[in-house]
Amino acid sequence: MSDHLLVLEGLAATYNHAIRALSDVSLTLRQGEIVALLGANGAGKSTTLKAVSNLLHAERGQLVRGRIVFDGHETSALASAELVRLGLVPVLEGRHCFRALTVEENLIAGGIGGGLSRRQIAAGLGRVYTLFPLLKERRRSASGLTSGGEQQMTAIGRALMARPRLLVLDEPSMGLAPLMVETIFSTLRRLNREEGLSILVAEQNSTVALRYADRAAVLDAGSTVLAGDAADMRGRAEIKALYLGSPGESAAHPAHCAAPRRPIMRPFDNSFIR
Repeated sequence: MSDHLLVLEGLAATYNHAIRALSDVSLTLRQGEIVALLGANGAGKSTTLKAVSNLLHAERGQLVRGRIVFDGHETSALASAELVRLGLVPVLEGRHCFRALTVEENLIAGGIGGGLSRRQIAAGLGRVYTLFPLLKERRRSASGLTSGGEQQMTAIGRALMARPRLLVLDEPSMGLAPLMVETIFSTLRRLNREEGLSILVAEQNSTVALRYADRAAVLDAGSTVLAGDAADMRGRAEIKALYLGSPGESAAHPAHCAAPRRPIMRPFDNSFIR
């Protein structure tokens, strides 16, 4: 039996049946791993995560080729809510808290979405408040009135309330101060090491992602161009220079204006996607 919790094979996706967003994305994630999905702005990271969570249709997107298997289940045959109950829980880019609800009400909503009982929700709240003490202090505050870092903690806490086996995170560092980024990533690493939580995280901040991840895959123009151990990638400056860039560069040069990048002249690590 395969020890792969998640398998992506040759994904191709479009928006509005016309705009090609993914061409050939493949990767695997084993139980208990943190895998980072890296790439410049517009490389296809968010689209890949939406495909994994079966949320492409919400933005008029379509998976036109390939397959996604989570714990033996073909995700295309399951609604996103069913995937959550199976343990695949996403935290979308931009946090998406219920702004009019309090922090605690947001967390409770995550427990309800995961089908938890009152007792399980109460236990889940205690767990989240232990992980993120700041949320306990702010639990009665409307989420829309909290800081960006607090909203990101709330979004992650809400996902944790559903008792995920695989947490899927899209750009958790976006717009946050470096200290808050470290707090969030160190908490995720703690969950991974102490509880065996598997994590797939898309990040433009490759420096932070590679420090906390076990393995990583780099996307460029909608395709997987490199994959392997995060420790190996950390030591290769050419990866950032040729594929990742910096958030500032990506903002200044949108993906549709960017010049094509030259490929890294190194054999592709096929073992990562088997």
